[in-house]
Amino acid sequence: MAYSVALKRSAEKELDILPDKIHDHIVSQLLAFKENPRPTGVIKLRGRPGYRKRVGDYRILYIIDDENKRVEVVSIAHRKEVYR
Repeated sequence: MAYSVALKRSAEKELDILPDKIHDHIVSQLLAFKENPRPTGVIKLRGRPGYRKRVGDYRILYIIDDENKRVEVVSIAHRKEVYR
């Protein structure tokens, strides 16, 4: 069964301001989370719940709810700013 992917309102705003090329690449990664929320290269965060996916110089921070088959994207930002 596939997972559903939901973005927090703040993550939607961060995604909207990205350049088109980066925006499209990140959207394709988000759609890939539906089939496999833990693809190769994903790292579990330390100090807070969730996972990190690297997309170029940008990071996608998200939480996986296996019980409800749901992926919630918390933040999408440049690597210099994402952990603040």
